[in-house]
Amino acid sequence: MAVKEIAMNPLERLRLRVSFGGGLVVVAAIVLSVSSMFAARSGVVLHAASIAGAALAALAREAESNDTAIRPFRVNVPKAELDDLRRRVLATRWPDKETVSDQSQGVQLAKLQELVRYWGTGYDWRKVEAKLNALPQFTTNIDGVDIHFIHVRSRHTNALPVIVTHGWPGSIIEQLKIIGPLTDPTAYGGKAEEAFDVVIPSLPGYGFSGKPAGAGWDPDHIARAWAELMERLGYTRYVAQGGDWGTPISSAMGRQAPAGLLGIHINLPATIPNDVAAALAVGGPAPAGLSDQERAVFDALDAYMKKNSSAYFTMLTARPQTIGYGATDSPAGLAAWILVHPGFAQWSYGAYPEKSPTKDDVLDNITLYWLTNTAASAARLYWENGGRSVTGSSAQKTTDISVPVAITVFPEDVYRAPETWARRAYHNLIYFHKVDKGGHFAAWEQPELFADELRTAFRSLREVH
Repeated sequence: MAVKEIAMNPLERLRLRVSFGGGLVVVAAIVLSVSSMFAARSGVVLHAASIAGAALAALAREAESNDTAIRPFRVNVPKAELDDLRRRVLATRWPDKETVSDQSQGVQLAKLQELVRYWGTGYDWRKVEAKLNALPQFTTNIDGVDIHFIHVRSRHTNALPVIVTHGWPGSIIEQLKIIGPLTDPTAYGGKAEEAFDVVIPSLPGYGFSGKPAGAGWDPDHIARAWAELMERLGYTRYVAQGGDWGTPISSAMGRQAPAGLLGIHINLPATIPNDVAAALAVGGPAPAGLSDQERAVFDALDAYMKKNSSAYFTMLTARPQTIGYGATDSPAGLAAWILVHPGFAQWSYGAYPEKSPTKDDVLDNITLYWLTNTAASAARLYWENGGRSVTGSSAQKTTDISVPVAITVFPEDVYRAPETWARRAYHNLIYFHKVDKGGHFAAWEQPELFADELRTAFRSLREVH
């Protein structure tokens, strides 16, 4: 994909950095000279220029990894790529219909066909492209990977900075609707003193961020990168928010406790106790001593597991590259794979245009994956996580988190943590609230409610600091 970045490319930046890395340039020249002499004296044909080129490439990589510049960014997808997508969509080869009347075998054929038909005939990517380009977007290189992010500063004074992390199969698209309520609360029934500066990064390997060339970008690494990003933006005090993958990443930030992090808010908390997790893993009976509410949560989790609703998690963890082939070659295959996530189980496929996310919202997200060719690179985050539960307290080392923690539970999420487990898992829990609507993609589904939860959850931290 050709994405227009308003910035110099790495080699152009290198030309302006005469002093930086000069030693490597000298080394490259020496290597070239020595290699040429050796080739001439020995009669062996050596590719001296290739050797020197490798040294210069090493210089470029080092320069890039040491580059802390923040560069403006705009999206500009070539028409040819949109035409190619439409051609592929309309040429979809469909399987036969499922043999059941529900979603137990996966995404249903008729619903997907209707969505894909609209994708190929009525959907317009340029609308969301314009929305993105109306926002301040940037990239910066952290640990060798370009990180793309949206950064909107509030017009109100003393706004509290928040870094908001998406998950899979989401993207920055699912958080666009919370920017207004967070940065301009007075326009949404809030108070000026409750405003936020909002930073929304694309995870490495997702969207417009770069794709890691090697292993090692697990949630802990991303958490350190986010702390570096906030430091580069000049923030000395800030909070973090996350759901889905944003929860283990924000939780890792809480464990690492970088300078300036005041607290975290999460909406898929890691609260499942060890005895409950062990019973669920083997399909055993509920542990003794559970309250009625805890038993109801256990039963819901047990039913979820027995329906194999987390099979996608197992496959992504085990073989993300294999998943990538089909999802990279077939737009319809990509859409089906994304929609198999249980967060979409109650989605109406756009049957109710007034409900968020709309048909266009979801296609914006799927199209972003397609145009950036990130089906495989995004999936690798599961492999990097090594199979650790994102909702298990021990797996996420929640008792090691010392910063204040706030939790909102949305009633249609795949896991609805009871407060008793939350207080056992997080020793510095300052806020716990169950709201009456919203699901796994809470920021997408209920943006104003979501923003109000953040205002309330972090209110005490504004007062203290």
